[in-house]
Amino acid sequence: MSDAWHPQVNGVVRTMDRVVTELRAGGDTVEVIGPDRFLNIPAPSYPEIRLAVLPRRRLTAIADAFKPDAVHIATEGPLGWAARGLCRRRGWRFTTSYHTKFPEYVHARIRAPVSWSWSVLRRFHGASRAVLVATPSLARELHARGIHHTLPWTRGVDLERFRLEPRELFEGLPRPVFLYAGRVAVEKNIEAFLSLDLPGSKVVVGEGPARAGLMARFPDAHFTGYRDNGVLAASYAGADVFVFPSRTDTFGLVLLESLASGTPVAAFPVTGPLDVIGDAPVGALSEDLRDACLKALGADRAACRAHAERFSWATCAAQFRAALAPVRMEEMA
Repeated sequence: MSDAWHPQVNGVVRTMDRVVTELRAGGDTVEVIGPDRFLNIPAPSYPEIRLAVLPRRRLTAIADAFKPDAVHIATEGPLGWAARGLCRRRGWRFTTSYHTKFPEYVHARIRAPVSWSWSVLRRFHGASRAVLVATPSLARELHARGIHHTLPWTRGVDLERFRLEPRELFEGLPRPVFLYAGRVAVEKNIEAFLSLDLPGSKVVVGEGPARAGLMARFPDAHFTGYRDNGVLAASYAGADVFVFPSRTDTFGLVLLESLASGTPVAAFPVTGPLDVIGDAPVGALSEDLRDACLKALGADRAACRAHAERFSWATCAAQFRAALAPVRMEEMA
């Protein structure tokens, strides 16, 4: 079950979509239950995200028809809570995952105290057999917040789609080209990137509720809107540095996509960049984001590609499958 599913475009959807594809290719039968299968409404201030309305009855019918051997709840939204309640009523074991720094996300939008959200998250995840997390630093953060039953679940990148060439997409822009790609939303901290005094050009690829305001405030930046498939890949390959200003992501699939395209990364030293980049010579991490951007210019593009090749969706799917818990204890035999 996932509150994030097609037609949404984000890291959670991309991850779940690739895992489902890998599992089905291996012979598993997978049913994805998303908000598209229920009456749904747009999330406040974020209409691209749809929220299921009163999903309990229909969710129960879907689960009864499918008869799952294992249940994974990917998100903590209305559908996630309904799925948790169903499993609790049935006595089913289930797993969950932590994709988004929800407390920081809520605080960035409505200034709700972070402690309130963590209390909710401890209750949500406390009933699961295991919480799947993408990075060691994220596991340490959850442990510090009282969520201890974590298991590793890495991420992957499509090495055929994201490649070193072609590099001509931004030929008309002054070099170097500093690129951000992803959702254009307040929690992504894109303002920190666009406010930097950098040479060359700044490019923002993506859509989101903050786009109009950022375009008005930073008229010298280039906003391309949403790009997919070959054009997105060419955007990564054509840039000189990928700038990742977010402090709230739990991994950042875009980091791997950029590295697979040969483009080094500049970011803050936070969860995600610390785990993907670390001290590898494929970018720069610093609390001085401008300094990180300038240092990243010196990274070797071939080294960036080689670093990305360490990650695969097959490994990601295998870790996910191994972490699943049979819904009933006797099914372990």
